[in-house]
Formats: sequence, structure tokens, C-alpha cells
Amino acid sequence: MSRDRFTLVGRETNCHIYEGDGTRPIREEDVRVLYRRQRVEFPEEIGGWRHSIEEEELRNEALGLPHRWNNERFAVERITVSRNHLAEDPVVTLTLQDADYYDFLTTSLNLERKQKNGLTLREQYLEGEDPALAPAWMNCSFGINVALETGKDGRMLFSRRSAQVAGPNSSRWNSSANEGMARQHDLPGDGSPISLHAVARRALFEELAVHATDELDLELLGFGLDLNNHQWAAFFRAVLPELDEDTLRLRWTRGVTDKWEHDRFEFVPADPESVLGFIADEPPERWTPCAPALFYLALVRGAVRRAGDDPAARFAVETAEQRVIEARGL
Repeated sequence: MSRDRFTLVGRETNCHIYEGDGTRPIREEDVRVLYRRQRVEFPEEIGGWRHSIEEEELRNEALGLPHRWNNERFAVERITVSRNHLAEDPVVTLTLQDADYYDFLTTSLNLERKQKNGLTLREQYLEGEDPALAPAWMNCSFGINVALETGKDGRMLFSRRSAQVAGPNSSRWNSSANEGMARQHDLPGDGSPISLHAVARRALFEELAVHATDELDLELLGFGLDLNNHQWAAFFRAVLPELDEDTLRLRWTRGVTDKWEHDRFEFVPADPESVLGFIADEPPERWTPCAPALFYLALVRGAVRRAGDDPAARFAVETAEQRVIEARGL
């Protein structure tokens, strides 16, 4: 089963919006994260691929060569979406298992590698079947993506991932902040449930120096699936009412926990025409697959809120998109 691909400013992306249209948020209390302490299990052949990756990384580490550090992550067993019986608001259940970074590399680096049966992983699990229902060992990545607006000067922040970041999305424009979920950081020690909103706050702190004392308006807008790299994502909109571009840039000069993850930032006026114009003016190959979808949802949510929560305000974004397309002959 194929999944439809999000299209913006005349460009089809490799992102599928699994849930959400930007008109309403998914409330924090309506997101249930179930964690099963069970490690993903690879088929025997794929397990051999993983063993080879681990041996190579450990060998490089012993020789003092560049290597990838293995950290504990989560694998997505399933995502289910239902509606509550009152206002039919979305209720999302995310079920996770144990995985690590080498597990992720095993599949993400080998999607085009042929198995003994003659099929690649992509052919067998992502094209021959519904990619949203792929087995857990194919889903060893779940990312939190945040579109950040500065409320004081009305700017939207675009971040370009550094060339130092491993993976296919290095040196590409991405969300304002992006964080992969990790057991070390995101699994509460007191046994309480995992919070996606807490991971989003961690992403803002570690990558953009947004502190817990900063006033923050944070909403979960939906979930997406990167169909090219097969990575799940949660989409958040964040507004900092009391901060502006100058304040954030000054903070960054004084140190950021994960400063190395980005090598360029652009603050763009947060109105739909300016944001969509920035997206259209950068070649499509310079974008991560799901970043345009994230910023579109954030624009829709902003328009709806300004209109007193009228969902029809989303068409203001559609109108702005048409102006951008016509102005650029797209």
C-alpha cells in the first residue's frame, strides 16, 4: 500500500502526514505512550548486518578513528489514532520497544541492500507493504520536530543541519529543533509515562538554548512519516512570546548544549507568504523530507488561532501559497 505524499508550493515531498492538519492541536493528555521493555528482534540475515556494523564501529573506536557512538533508543511498534467521544478530538497511542543506534543504522543505511530473497528492505517492507505498518525493527527512529516562532518580533526559525550530523539529512534545511527520542534522556526514572512534550522542550533547550524559565506556548500538531528514509516524526509548534531573534542569537554566542548540530539559522517573518516564499526559494534537495510539512502545519495553526480558532482560516495559508507559486512561476 502506498501512502500519499505531502505537496507544497508545487513540490511533492517524501513526507506522509499520518495525523493532523494544523487546525487543532493534539492535547498532551490525549497522547498515550506505552513502553514495552522488549528488544526489537531482527530476522537472522538482518541481524548479521547489524553485527557487522557494530564490529566496524568498535574497531574504528579502538583505532582512534571517527566512529558512531551507540546510544539506547526506541523502536516504534505501532501508532494508533482514534477520536474521543465528546468533541471527536484525536487520541494517539504510541507503543515503543527497546532499540539502539546500531539498530537504526542497520536499516537506514541498508534500505536499498538486497537480501538473499532478492528483495531490498524498501521493496519488501515499504513498497510491497504499508510502510506505516512495517515491523518494529524497521522503525528504530522517532524524531521530535519543532517549528519555533519568536513572539516579540514575529519570526519563524529555520535551522540547517550541520555536515557533522550523520545520516542523509546533513547540510539540509530542517525544523527549528529536532531531537531523536533516547531512553537515557526521555524515559522517566520514576516510572511515569514518556512525554513527547517533554522531549520537545528538551530539543528546544539543547539545540536553541530555550530555558525552562522562558514562557513557551507549545502544541503538538500531528505525526508524519519520512517515506524516503523511513523515520517517524512528531510535529510541534512552539511560540516564545517574550523572546526575539537578537536575544536568541546572543544566547547562542554564549554556548548551546548541542551547538554542533546546526551550522546556519534563518529567521523569516512568520506570515504565510514569507515562510512559504523561503521554502520555495531554496531548492527541494536542500530540505529534509518532512520540514515543509511541519512549517505548513505551524502556519495553519497560527492562522486558525488568530481567527479565534476558526478552522476555515487554514485557507489563508492556501491563498498565500498560490501567491508564492504565481510570483515564482512554479
